[in-house]
Amino acid sequence: MDTFKKLKRFYWPYKRYFLWSLLFLLFLTLITVVYPIILQVTIDEVVLQDRYELIPWICMIFLGLMVIKGISTFSFQYLGDVFGMTTVYKLRESLYDKLQSLAFKYYDNAKTGDIMSRLTADVEGFRFFLSVGFAELIRVVLLIVISLSIMFYYSIPLALVTMAAIPFLAIVVFKFDQRVHPAFRKIRKSFGKLNTRVQENISGMNTVKSLSREDFEIGRFSANNDNYRQNYLKTSKLWAKYFPLMEFIGNVCVVALLAYGGFLVMEGQVGLGELVAFFSLVWYILGPLMNLGFIVNQFSQAKASGERLIEILEAKEDIIEKENALDCAIKGHVTFNNVSLSYIENDDAALKDISFDAPPGKVIGLIGATGSGKTSITQLITRFYEPQIGEVLVDGRPVGDYKLKTLRSHIGFVLQEPFLFSTSIRENIAYGNPNVSEDQIIAAAKRAQAHDFIMDLPKGYETMLGERGMGLSGGQKQRIAIARAICIDPSILVLDDATSAVDMETEFKIQKALREVMKGRTTFIIAHRISSLKHADEILVLEEGKVVERGSHEFLLNHKGPYERIYNIQYQDRQEIMDTVNH
Repeated sequence: MDTFKKLKRFYWPYKRYFLWSLLFLLFLTLITVVYPIILQVTIDEVVLQDRYELIPWICMIFLGLMVIKGISTFSFQYLGDVFGMTTVYKLRESLYDKLQSLAFKYYDNAKTGDIMSRLTADVEGFRFFLSVGFAELIRVVLLIVISLSIMFYYSIPLALVTMAAIPFLAIVVFKFDQRVHPAFRKIRKSFGKLNTRVQENISGMNTVKSLSREDFEIGRFSANNDNYRQNYLKTSKLWAKYFPLMEFIGNVCVVALLAYGGFLVMEGQVGLGELVAFFSLVWYILGPLMNLGFIVNQFSQAKASGERLIEILEAKEDIIEKENALDCAIKGHVTFNNVSLSYIENDDAALKDISFDAPPGKVIGLIGATGSGKTSITQLITRFYEPQIGEVLVDGRPVGDYKLKTLRSHIGFVLQEPFLFSTSIRENIAYGNPNVSEDQIIAAAKRAQAHDFIMDLPKGYETMLGERGMGLSGGQKQRIAIARAICIDPSILVLDDATSAVDMETEFKIQKALREVMKGRTTFIIAHRISSLKHADEILVLEEGKVVERGSHEFLLNHKGPYERIYNIQYQDRQEIMDTVNH
């Protein structure tokens, strides 16, 4: 029950719906146990006493009870669903809010399919128990208590015979719960892995098809699918093993009741109508007790689901915002003082003793091999991660002094692989600044060299994009991302290989436009092509997380170091291409 205690804050505020549903459940249960009493009265007082004039009255009472039962059933089910749905509505929102607040470190290890499984299947499993399972458990308890009370009123010996079966059933149900809960936990995990496999396959379909790995992917999916199937079948085997045992205990009780009850009827100690009513009441006890296996099943699923949801809700937030964090304008003066960063504890550092100063209007170029730490520098400015050593300052203050929303709203990112949403081009450009005007959107698109191709599309800026910008080329997506960054009007601009997917002519036009945008802004340009950053005020050359060279383009060329080697390689490649074309 510890799982339900931890999630109490989500369902307890709406307990009034649950309590009202329980009131109608009580009416429903009382009406249900009245049936055997009506049957007993009909046999003993009407049939055996030849008082058939009472039948119309009994029918009217029965019909009245049916109307009350119908109203109670509707109210009970509807209020139960309101309780469950309102609870998971708040729970799902809290989960989503938590996912927004978690740092990049969490997503470095999380799998998208598993997260999706938790927010859908696990939330629904928890909701179903709140709406149905818990109320069903109370219904079972009410039916057993009320039925036993009536049975003791009719015949204490027969009631004791019935009660003799209850401990055995309770033991079987307890054993079943001990075995089935770990089994359902495995089912949930394997379902999450199955979702992850499907999500990754669909997202990477271009890669799969281009490398002809369809059969390999089918094999991997089959392995995950088979793992889910095996875990589910193991749980089904447990159910198939324990349920017949519960049913056998119940049937033994019925046989004992039939034998002993028949003897008491012959002895005149129990009326025939009372014995018939007893048989109905017995199934109101044994049936719910055997149905307890289903309730345990639901409880175990809800508990397993709840545990997976709690893992998200209690995930550590590595980036904590101060209570008195600043919400003010940012000019964009960035300073790194002896900064070192490790993504994994006790692992090699991604950045080692990085220091530089970038006042507003300065352009910093970052170049180096893949994994040298270029992107890590920009991720520290936005507090996606925090350094283990040193400090990162913005306008002379540690980045931790600012509200996260304030800090990040002043930073415009254009990534190498930009993410576009499944909405219109206009909404994608305005995503970072929803209040931007139509004229500003068009102006930003023109600066990013995107306006012409957008106007060539059937619906222009209202053209709807597919998932991740499907339908546009890589260069077109990057130009829309650049327009989106321009619309933010950031104090700090980060261009992470922003022109890598465009041709040389378009790159020249974009860079020309960006030079206007960069004026007065601190700009970081991450690039592999020297042509993208040679105009930078200062270029940092990184190797294995260290700055091995720094200076202007001309200075570094004359320094005869790593930068010059990179330049010579790129120039030599370009010259070879030109020679090939000329020949």
